[in-house]
Amino acid sequence: MVRSSTEEKLRNDVPSPEEIRRRAFEIHIERGGIHGCDLVDWLQAERELQQEHKNNRKGSEKEVSGTAKTKFFGSHRTGAL
Repeated sequence: MVRSSTEEKLRNDVPSPEEIRRRAFEIHIERGGIHGCDLVDWLQAERELQQEHKNNRKGSEKEVSGTAKTKFFGSHRTGAL
């Protein structure tokens, strides 16, 4: 099955249900294992992970952008293109 780069990017931009489940369980344990807060825990986990994915994406975009600039300007200064 061939996936488009847009589809791949979307998958990487959002946390998987498994990631959310794990983080929600961690929150549940941190809260002292109090029952009845599963939806609140899930939503908190989802928010945290979405922000984490967003921050990671911004960091990798800066890294790629900086690398591309270095390669371009680095080769340009030496006269080798």
